[in-house]
This record gives sequence, C-alpha cells and structure tokens, in this order.
Amino acid sequence: MKKWIENAGGCIVSKNIITGKGKLKWCVREESMNEIDNGWRFFSDIDNDEFLSRLDHMCICDFNTVANIEPAILSIYACEVGTDIELIEKDGEKVFLDSTTGEKLY
Repeated sequence: MKKWIENAGGCIVSKNIITGKGKLKWCVREESMNEIDNGWRFFSDIDNDEFLSRLDHMCICDFNTVANIEPAILSIYACEVGTDIELIEKDGEKVFLDSTTGEKLY
C-alpha cells in the first residue's frame, strides 16, 4: 500500500468499496468526530438506504487505504467540511461533480 499523504487521518468507508464489490461514487466531508477522524465519508455506486442502515456495512480506515483503491480522491483531500460530491467517469476521465449543483470541481 502506498502512503500518499502523511498523517492523513481516518475516514468512514462503505465495505462495498473496500471489498471491490462497488466503485467509489459519493464523497462527503463532515465535521471530524475526534482528532484522528478527517471527516471524509465514502460511499459506493451500489450502496442504498437499506445497506447503509447497518453500521457493520461501514468501516473506519486510513484515507491512504481508500486512495490506493481510488487515487482520484487525492485531489479532494483538502476540501472543506460540507463538501458533498460525486465521482463520475466522463470521456475516460474521472471528474468530481458537486452533488447539489452538478458543477465540475476537479
């Protein structure tokens, strides 16, 4: 595993991403719960309300672990609390869109 960002902190991630069942799709940054938590929450393209209603379907891991699965998130690491974005692939390029406005971010 490559360590992209030193002391990147932990995030909450769908197990569908960790196991490879789903692809990283939704990225939300919330207030940190403690000094280790960086506030990032990552959800997959196959997550639904029923899946997300079970806490054991999510896990805590280092941001770098998720970046090794989907390196595109390296460009959003410093986004502010309240960020709510979607990762899409358009014309062979991965792009982040604001979930509210649809505006391209990165």
